Formats: sequence, structure tokens, C-alpha cells
Amino acid sequence: MRLRHLLTTLALAAVLAAPARAQECVGRNLFDDLPPGRMEQLQAATRDIPFHRGLFWQATKGDQVVTLIGTYHFNDPRHDATMKRFGPVLDKAATLLVEAGPAEEKRLAGAMTSDPSLIMDAKGPTLPERMSPEDWKSLWTAMEARGMPAVVTSRMRPWYVSVMLGISPCMLQTVRKTGDTGGLDHQLIERAEKAQVPIHALEPWDTVFKLFAGMTPDEEIDMIRAAMPAAEHADDYAVTLTEAYFSGDSWLIWEFGRFDAYDNSGMSRAEIDQQMRLAQDKLMDQRNRNWIAPIEAAAADAAKQGKGVVAGFGALHLPGRSGVLALLQAKGWTIRPIKSGEEANGG
Repeated sequence: MRLRHLLTTLALAAVLAAPARAQECVGRNLFDDLPPGRMEQLQAATRDIPFHRGLFWQATKGDQVVTLIGTYHFNDPRHDATMKRFGPVLDKAATLLVEAGPAEEKRLAGAMTSDPSLIMDAKGPTLPERMSPEDWKSLWTAMEARGMPAVVTSRMRPWYVSVMLGISPCMLQTVRKTGDTGGLDHQLIERAEKAQVPIHALEPWDTVFKLFAGMTPDEEIDMIRAAMPAAEHADDYAVTLTEAYFSGDSWLIWEFGRFDAYDNSGMSRAEIDQQMRLAQDKLMDQRNRNWIAPIEAAAADAAKQGKGVVAGFGALHLPGRSGVLALLQAKGWTIRPIKSGEEANGG
């Protein structure tokens, strides 16, 4: 699995899964089944989040221009409209910035093949030794549905278990058949390669292995427990969250996962909130802060050529007080949405 796909799945853990091909994965939109008042709660939790709605943005500072595209990491025919709209902008750009480019993905794939210890723990206590019998039974049942035998799951590192739980069995089967998810990131990279636009990664290839350093054993197990509600209804989550993405409600996805965990994880609200803060800090906020310098450097270099930059990364990195848009705004950039029907202009 490509790093850019893996990282967004990690960022959402249990609250974002998506089908590799929407027509092959069938489920229902869980928003239609929300109890009375729940949508109002979700919208209230989202209302004060900066830049919480929208997928396409432009950042400008003087003659520097960055087109920011919030991506969805798995295949969907609706990406065609996005590529039709932003492909010409990318063709003229000085650089495409992504979470991981082809070189980083190649190094990641090689590392995971040559060093199983990156995702497996052969020495420490097994997951069934660390979990209650009830939690372990729920976990191995969910993982077997994803093609992972219990004996293999028992030795997986908790962060990787959370990755797997965040993906629907249907989507995994499709990816295994095709070998690729065909997500928007992938399509942007293919377009850049065809147009001979340089591609640069926003972070090192081994970022994924460093994200969870310093977590306590209890935090690791709580991460799995918080992921379980989505795992049990993953195909429905796939449909729900896909539709939320294409409607531009990025942060609503995040809050939906929080409230679902409140209802179904068996953990207290305080425990869930702690998990959400931990996930947001490690998987979004810290990375967002690290991306600002390369974005600004690329934009400055592009402006010298009379060009702009296109940056494409997971949509949940855009909103929030520590989201990429707010961080750029704090550095003096003017941020505006690229509205539906507006002709995209990359500078």
C-alpha cells in the first residue's frame, strides 16, 4: 500500500475507510440512520473549526501562489471532474507537492519487505495477552475478515492493526486484485509525470514508522479499541465517509467518528477524547507543521519562474486550528476557497 494511502488511513484510524472502487463496495450512508439531534451535535462540534468545509483552496502571498487540493486516497469516478478542473493548473505548475512521491513509496515498500519487524513484534507480549478476552475476540474476528489470521494479528504492532481496521474488507479485496487504489493522489502524480512537472514529498519516506513513538502500552491498546466501532461496519463507513468527502464536509467526518466511538467503543468519553487528541496531534497537527516550510520554499522557487505550486494531500490536513490552511494564514498567506464552477488558476 502506498505511503500516502497508509498515512491518511492512519490519520483517521477508525473514522475513515473508503472503497477502492465505489461500484464494487456496497453499504449504506450512516448519516441517514443518525438518532434525532445527532447531526446537530456533529455540526455544532464542527462549526468553529477553521476552514472546516471545502476541498480546494488557493493561498497567495505577493506573487507566490499555491493551489491546495484535499485528496481522497482511493478510487472513485468523481475524481475525473477534479482532474479535469485542476489538471491544466498542474500542467503549468513548477512543482507538485504530495505526502509521498514515487521515490518515497519505493523505499517504503522495500523497507517493509526486508524488515518485518517494522509492523510485527516478535519479542514482546502478544495482543491477546494485552487485551481482554472480549476485545481480543472482536479484534481477531475483524482482522480475519480482512484476510489476517489470528496468529498473525496477535503479533502485529498496534498502530498497524489500527491501519487495517480502518479499511473495509471489500476495499482490501479490490486493492489486492488491482494492486493499486487509483486515488486522487495517484492521479495527480500520474498527471505530473506526464507533464514532466517535478514531484516532491512533504515528508521523509519513514515518517509512518515514527508517528507512534512514545505511546504507552495502554494508549496503544486504547487506539485499537477506539477503532473497533468502524471496523464492525466498515463498508457502511466507506459509503458514509466517501459521501461526506465529496460534499466537502471534511471535519464532519472526524466528528462523526468521535461520536460513533462514544456510542459503541465501550470506552468513556474522556478516553475517546484523549485518543482523538492523540491521533490529531500525531497524525495531523505535527505533520502539518512540518509541511509548511517545504510548501513555502517550493512557492518561493516557483514564483521566480513565474509559476505556481500544486499541493495535494489528505483532506483532513486542510481544516483545523493547526491545519495547513490556518498555519499558512498565520504566516501571512491569504487563503480563499476555489468555489464550484470557478476556473482554477494556478498563477
